Amino acid sequence: MAEQGLLRPFFMDAALGLAVVAVVLLAHRFGPAHSLDVEDLVTAVLAVLLITARRRWTLPVFGGITVASAAFNLHAALAGPLLAASVIGTYTVASRTSRRIAVAAGTVTVVTVYVAVVIGAGRSWTDPLNATIVAWGVAAAAVGDAVRSRRAQLRVSEERARQAEHGREEEALRRVVEERLRIARDLHDVVAHHIAVINVQVGVAVHLLREQPDQAEQALTHVRQSARTVLAELGTVLAVLRSTSPDGFDETAPPPGLSRLPHLLESFTAAGLHVERRHDGEPRPLPSAMDLAAYRIIQEALTNAHKHGSTATARLLLAYSPQGLAIEVVNASGATRAPVSGTGHGLIGLRERVSSIGGTVRAGPDPGGTFTVDAHLPFPKDTA
Repeated sequence: MAEQGLLRPFFMDAALGLAVVAVVLLAHRFGPAHSLDVEDLVTAVLAVLLITARRRWTLPVFGGITVASAAFNLHAALAGPLLAASVIGTYTVASRTSRRIAVAAGTVTVVTVYVAVVIGAGRSWTDPLNATIVAWGVAAAAVGDAVRSRRAQLRVSEERARQAEHGREEEALRRVVEERLRIARDLHDVVAHHIAVINVQVGVAVHLLREQPDQAEQALTHVRQSARTVLAELGTVLAVLRSTSPDGFDETAPPPGLSRLPHLLESFTAAGLHVERRHDGEPRPLPSAMDLAAYRIIQEALTNAHKHGSTATARLLLAYSPQGLAIEVVNASGATRAPVSGTGHGLIGLRERVSSIGGTVRAGPDPGGTFTVDAHLPFPKDTA
């Protein structure tokens, strides 16, 4: 295939040379001279060879055309095949090199051929027929330079298109990474709570299995329910990967929100954490992203309270205002609990989720021996 790519221009140039020379010789044969001599045939063969090699050795071929054209025109005057080869050579140099070289090539062609024809044909320096030499030389250089400029513009356009395509690919990759991070946060939020519940209930069942088998059976039932719930929610999160909706969720399986808060609190109650729930302000529907963020914040905060709190009680406050929704979860901080610096995956995901909708969140111990998660989620301006 590569050899064919190299040979194709060669054969095209050979065909061009034969066609041009044939036209020049026919014009000479049926013109005033009515005859072809040996010099005409020699210049014809030389012109075909030079035109055929013009792309591979552009400047050397141009020099050969210039020298041959000057020599034959000085001797025979108006060596037609070589004059045509001079025009083609000038065009080739102008189209494949720089503008400065194109101007130089056009000047060399015009001056050399002009002088050779005037001297060889015995014309006057101001003969109007000499104007055709100037015209053909200037035209060849101008057309070649225009072709070179057009090719340069096409290359620039192609490069811009490649850069734009590369930019689109980078944007697509960035979106994929963001989506993976979001899914990872959802997986953490879903799994952490239910695994904590399962862990506590299994511990209770092991403790009560011999002395109170009925209560152990009840704890294992909670384990089974939590396992089913986590599997169901994992299925919902993984369905995001198959979804084609713009929000990333299947329209038939909406993401969790505050409408599922009673079920969430029931699961904590079954796990042994009593949640004191309180509302301030008038509840109102929340945008989907804000609703999901509020649910996940409460889930993460209560999971931490259940795992690390020193008592089995936590306080939950939902405060609605015209500006947004405030969420506060407070629990007694365990004496052995390490200070929270926000480096855990849950708190990192919580902060990223809140910041994605323009909110703020604080999570840390208080002087009174409690641990507080305090989040503020603003309403979008067009819904406030």
